[in-house]
Amino acid sequence: MVVRENPGRSAVSEILRPACLAPTTMPRSKSLKSPLFPILMLVMFGCHCFQEQCCLFLPLQDPRVLDTMLPYQVNYYGNPHSRTHAYGWESEAAMEKARKQVADLIGADPREIVFTSGATESNNMSIKGVARFYKAKKKHVITTQIEHKCVLDSCRVLESEGFEVTYLPVKSNGLIDLQQLDETIRPDTSLVSVMTVNNEIGVKQPIKEIGHICRSKNLFFHTDAAQAIGKIPINVSDLKVDLMSISGHKIYGPKGVGALYVRRRPRVRIEPLQSGGGQERGLRSGTVPTPLAVGLGAACELAQQEMEYDHARVSVLANRLVQKIMSEVPDVVMNGDPEQRYPGCINLSFAYVEGESLLMALKDVALSSGSACTSASLEPSYVLRAIGADEDLAHSSIRFGIGRFTTEEEVDYTAEKCIQQVRRLREMSPLWEMVQEGVDLKSIKWTQH
Repeated sequence: MVVRENPGRSAVSEILRPACLAPTTMPRSKSLKSPLFPILMLVMFGCHCFQEQCCLFLPLQDPRVLDTMLPYQVNYYGNPHSRTHAYGWESEAAMEKARKQVADLIGADPREIVFTSGATESNNMSIKGVARFYKAKKKHVITTQIEHKCVLDSCRVLESEGFEVTYLPVKSNGLIDLQQLDETIRPDTSLVSVMTVNNEIGVKQPIKEIGHICRSKNLFFHTDAAQAIGKIPINVSDLKVDLMSISGHKIYGPKGVGALYVRRRPRVRIEPLQSGGGQERGLRSGTVPTPLAVGLGAACELAQQEMEYDHARVSVLANRLVQKIMSEVPDVVMNGDPEQRYPGCINLSFAYVEGESLLMALKDVALSSGSACTSASLEPSYVLRAIGADEDLAHSSIRFGIGRFTTEEEVDYTAEKCIQQVRRLREMSPLWEMVQEGVDLKSIKWTQH
């Protein structure tokens, strides 16, 4: 496949490309002597290498989004909810245009879009809001063991309030069992929450089938689509989705903004989490930040226009990365279903290598061993544990993210660096040496001293 020039790469990002490809060669300031300086420069200068740009966050949003936002940062600063003067009307018009752009991306009515601060807030609003509104008759919620942490924590809050929550297990490929879901639904179940694309292993759940099951049982279906919006085609009517969470920075928009789709027919009722002026149909009080909403709308419009090309290009780069690594390094496992997945989120386990050691060895590339929300923990990923990965393999996993601005050179650089460092770390590993000598590590009984 011939890779054309990215339409969104600005002159600024071209100037900063050396920081992406060889950050350790950059001149050091006397005041910045920390060994983390190369990583800091990756974030500060908007490196388009890996991971932080599509699965976690984008160090540099699409320049075209920024261009759309700037007038509302400096010139048009009216409150979009003030209807007594022209300044407010201008901001309101921009906000409503953005609302329509978000709605068009998912096949919704603009009146069904509620602006939030991001997918975490949208998830909290959906799960707590629906459960609490219908608690008089229904006190059961269903989710999965591999949801985003904010979904799992919201469910734990509901449990503390007397609700029952069923955490469905997933199969070894990361997908849920539809029959098990069907059998778990009870007369008092109010909500099912299953994410569209998993943020750690990239698997795509059968959302359409789940939606039909929920609609046939007359209960509401929420999906966290932060990792799917703008990357795969989504139509909420076809999927029978009642609530959908959206995040701005996952689609090259600004951080700090997102949206929640709330179906009008059949109507979904939710109890608001915060009180105030009654903005956003009374579901989310507080002044909508016009520049951020405009940025989200612009990002959605660009995603709709370039989704097909982006997906094809990301698929080519993902295959290039995986093939380069797995053809040169033995005992590498790709986590998650190989077919039902979004190609831009790749999770690989390197046997006999400690993941944190590999991360430090690859410190000039923005990678992670799990989601951003849990990356500070040294515990193995709960997602990998849920799919049945051995603890050793779970500890050796690395997540790669490929997005709109990733280049072939960056893929090759990362693959070569990864191959080099895995070989080096394995040469230092007594476990690897034992395996090469034919020792079955599972047959060894380890003792503590």
